[in-house]
Amino acid sequence: MYDLTPHLDIDADPGTNLLLTGPPLTGKRSMALDILADGTDRGDGAIVVTTKDGADRVLQDYETRTAYEGRPVAVVDCVTRQQGVDDVRDDERIKYASSPVDMTGIGIKLSEFLQAFYQDRDIERNRIMVHSLSTLLMYSDLQTVFRFLHVFTGRIQSVNGLGLFCIDSTAHDDQTMNTLKQLFDGIVTLSEDDAPEVRLAQ
Repeated sequence: MYDLTPHLDIDADPGTNLLLTGPPLTGKRSMALDILADGTDRGDGAIVVTTKDGADRVLQDYETRTAYEGRPVAVVDCVTRQQGVDDVRDDERIKYASSPVDMTGIGIKLSEFLQAFYQDRDIERNRIMVHSLSTLLMYSDLQTVFRFLHVFTGRIQSVNGLGLFCIDSTAHDDQTMNTLKQLFDGIVTLSEDDAPEVRLAQ
């Protein structure tokens, strides 16, 4: 089990994928990073797929939560090359996709990290976050994003990982949200005033 307290009052089975949803500035990204950092403190692997901030910014934020040097922490950066920075190279900590449109590349980079952690380093528990699905939906249609997430969540399930996916609920219509929610084992709804509401699939 993945212990998600004190952030969420639940334990998650291995292979669980959760959708963190809510308006902007309700702390979805911060909560997901906190849950990953708790895992790092316990020896879990952590992989951040970022479509909004470059890897350097993500790792700076992560360092304020936990000392990750020498630990299995990795970033799939979908931002830096899109911004025209071409002289970056993949390494053991960061892999670069060409842009948020490059979902095939994103999936490959994730699989490479999962293989490095799960198979090569024998790390049985891995926490993966994606921030943000809203960016993917800005660049691609719902059907394409749905197919990508179907494979992506299945990959996390196959390695008994924990997946955390952030989305800005106010940026999408009800049909889009309801379609995507089908892919997840639970929905975590964040608001500015109330405690997070967790609804797990039956």
